[in-house]
Amino acid sequence: MEYPLPAAARQYVAEHLHDDPAQLALQARRHPNLPVPELVRQIQARQKARVKLPIWAANPDLVFPPALSVEQASSDRTATFKADLVRGAERLADLTGGFGVDSAHFAATVSEVHYVERNAALADVVRYNLAQLGIENVQCHATDAAHFLRDSADTYDWIYLDPARRDTAAKKIFRLQDCEPDILRLLPLLLRKSPRILLKTSPMLDIEQALRELGHVRRLWIVAVDNECKEVLYELGEEAAVDPERYTVNLRRDGTRQEFRLNRAREARAIARYAEPRQFLYEPNVAVLKAGAFKSVGTAFELLKLHQHSHLYTSDTLHADFPGRIFRILAVEKYDASTLRAYLGPSVRAHVTTRNFPDSVAEFRHRTGIREGGDLYLFATTSHEGKLLVLVCRPRVSTD
Repeated sequence: MEYPLPAAARQYVAEHLHDDPAQLALQARRHPNLPVPELVRQIQARQKARVKLPIWAANPDLVFPPALSVEQASSDRTATFKADLVRGAERLADLTGGFGVDSAHFAATVSEVHYVERNAALADVVRYNLAQLGIENVQCHATDAAHFLRDSADTYDWIYLDPARRDTAAKKIFRLQDCEPDILRLLPLLLRKSPRILLKTSPMLDIEQALRELGHVRRLWIVAVDNECKEVLYELGEEAAVDPERYTVNLRRDGTRQEFRLNRAREARAIARYAEPRQFLYEPNVAVLKAGAFKSVGTAFELLKLHQHSHLYTSDTLHADFPGRIFRILAVEKYDASTLRAYLGPSVRAHVTTRNFPDSVAEFRHRTGIREGGDLYLFATTSHEGKLLVLVCRPRVSTD
């Protein structure tokens, strides 16, 4: 692909940036002098990047690789978070460079960044884009991680890896040994080249399994964006922590973040206290739940738990810094369609969550006729005494 894009091609992309790519492909004959298929791919990639990389998507000087590379790239918010973790380092190697988003963000906090990507064409695109962004402290290497490490005499303050999690059939995978590169086989070489390894894994990978297989974990971060778990990061080193600290982070759209930390020992020592619903209801964010903070998050905020398996908490006093959603409980009702419909009024609309409850959300809606929407939230759950309850709530604190 030619870049920078010729003026006519750039104009085509700008004019059709919000159009349906499928329709544009069908109309290719209207523009015989333009490489429309390639420009449609540029438009598709920019559309995918619009939410996760808004500044890049809006930059007309950048060239975008196939949409899959954009889909697999970090978002601006998660890349910024990782760059803060390595802030102040002299030299970092990003061994799974991809679209270059992480390398570009690392460059803002690290003196010298080495971007490594085995796809030479993609590496060329990234080299060009970094120049357009005015980033001068990133060196690009078109090779794979193992060859780069073996061929280089240098060592690094940090090495970062985000192994590819798709197999040859483009199916998503998450086990460490199935990813590329295989971090378990590469780990001895990595530890010889750097005292600190930052590894990104799929949120689907079981944390306890990863701790056992990696064996060199010092600490880890579970990162969510707007209450959707996006990645788990492990800091590896020659000497592992006996009980690594787990930092949970929920990056919210208002620029704030919810944070909580735990380890297995504190979670094991925590003793949950149970009660019927009080004035406030607390629902931990997904990062807290992924970390396994089922008791310690309640004890840390002096909350009462509704049931061992519901992971919902309550209190009479508001704890506004709780890492999750907070609601004021308006009523506690039985699981009865007519009662709930009467409470909701003519619209018969509410947001529904089921926790430790025999029916799914779809089954709950089918049985009650309650539609999605409205200002109220219904939590269908089980009390610690085994009673089925529906908590009618209104948000007390915005969370996302």
